[in-house]
Amino acid sequence: MSGNTEANGARLLVKCLERNKVTHVFGIPGAKIDAVYDALCESSIRLVLCRHEQNAAFMAAAHGRLTGEPGVVIVTSGPGVSNLATGLLTATSEGDPLVAIGGAVPRNMMSKSTHQNADNTRLMEAATKKSVSIMDAESIPEIIENAFRIAKAPRRGACFVSAPQDILLDEVLAEPIESRGSPHPGNAPADEIRLAAKLLREAKFPVIFLGEDASMPENCAAIRELVRKTGIPVLSTFQGAGVISRELFESYIGRVGLFKNQPGDRLLEHADIVATIGFSPIEYDPDTWNAARDKKIIHIDSISAQVYSSYAPVSELTGSISGNISLLAGELDGFGVSARNKETIASLHRELLKICEFSLDSFDKGKIHPLQFIRALRTFIGDGDIVTCDIGSVYIWMARHFFVFNPRQLLFSNGQQTLGVALPWAIAAKLSNPGKRVFSVSGDGGFLFSSMELETAVREKIPFVHFIWTDGTYNMVLEQQIIKYGRRSGVDFGAIDIVSYAKAFGARGYRMDSILDFNEIVSEAVNCGVPALIDVPIDYSGNRELFVAVNRNDSI
Repeated sequence: MSGNTEANGARLLVKCLERNKVTHVFGIPGAKIDAVYDALCESSIRLVLCRHEQNAAFMAAAHGRLTGEPGVVIVTSGPGVSNLATGLLTATSEGDPLVAIGGAVPRNMMSKSTHQNADNTRLMEAATKKSVSIMDAESIPEIIENAFRIAKAPRRGACFVSAPQDILLDEVLAEPIESRGSPHPGNAPADEIRLAAKLLREAKFPVIFLGEDASMPENCAAIRELVRKTGIPVLSTFQGAGVISRELFESYIGRVGLFKNQPGDRLLEHADIVATIGFSPIEYDPDTWNAARDKKIIHIDSISAQVYSSYAPVSELTGSISGNISLLAGELDGFGVSARNKETIASLHRELLKICEFSLDSFDKGKIHPLQFIRALRTFIGDGDIVTCDIGSVYIWMARHFFVFNPRQLLFSNGQQTLGVALPWAIAAKLSNPGKRVFSVSGDGGFLFSSMELETAVREKIPFVHFIWTDGTYNMVLEQQIIKYGRRSGVDFGAIDIVSYAKAFGARGYRMDSILDFNEIVSEAVNCGVPALIDVPIDYSGNRELFVAVNRNDSI
């Protein structure tokens, strides 16, 4: 504990975090922010020291997505702040509430060319909902309270606060502001609810399309009741995973995104009315799924629509998503899906399941096919477990075929499609849900983007199991290069010994040479008491069909 007990800006800032019920802070210290780190010594907040600021931001974002309360990352000036950019941009694009605090040089040095000086607020403007600088220590409570409110307000995202070094040392009289939480959004006007119900009743083939905010727990129950009552078929984006329960699974036609070649895409082709719920266009471009602009859109969200020529709603129910869905369901008494539509829905659902059941006999016996892995993992995990998934070909296989039945059980980076998120997310998921088992999956390309945080997990005693699909390439890029150009460029890299890599950090490492060893290896990994890496030599020979799209302009 520091001997300096004076009330200063740094201690006030930490008190403001405590007032906002912050439980964990992720970050890396430095001279310009060390007063805050010193103040954390006297706090109940758990500090998780990370190995890279980008990964610290990933952890804070995952904490925000899973808890609904902003995650917090605190870093030093200069490169400490600039290293946050990818993490904050990812959080803002994908609706994850996050508050980032970065150190800055003293105010009297800001106009000079001095060590680690940068215009923090301008640097972070493009990556956040709000970027501000503290220019007076007495304003710290106001700035921190507003940062939390803005981060949580629809659509959620990251806020950045720049904290000059001298302000953190200034004596203060101010006290933290008592947080009243976020205001509760109201319901849409009654006539708009009735219009939406009328459109659905008159539709030839209505469809419900779930986006990222559909997976917020408070919205899930209302959505399930609407589907249960009406039988309207449902599809989702990748981040809408888990909203539809097992009992409603026959109404579900899967997840869509990126490449227009899934049963859910064919469901959309049948639709004349599409009711989107919590959908952001960044998840799946309307220019792809409504290219003909022939579908009427009912936009159900906490905020008004971002209008495109391919996404121009004829009805908008904004405000409380759960409240508006419940009111809409109340207007649909007696609604029924036609017999012809039921046949189409059943056919598309069978197609969704059949994709996962084709024969694997023709594939490489020395490797594991993605569907073999997905079946084995799906059988092994329970509904209370959490799975985080990285970007790459692994992302497409898991997003399309790994079914879950609880919201926020399966996490993807679907806005920025950021490599390296899976392992840091797993760390945050375990911290936020210590009683749950956590699994993460990446390719060998994405793994090394954040693998240094394995040391963080070992040091902090955070056990989870991380699978690495290994093939020695940036495979997702490779497949598209072959389709576009008939050759490869810059996608091949060297192999690493994952078992030895894990051992070097004090973790446990395994290699899975056969899917028959899955349960034995994973059971041991789950119970070993430390983070575990599992090398999965993957057979990507069936990848081409993943990338064959109706719209050839689709790319990553």
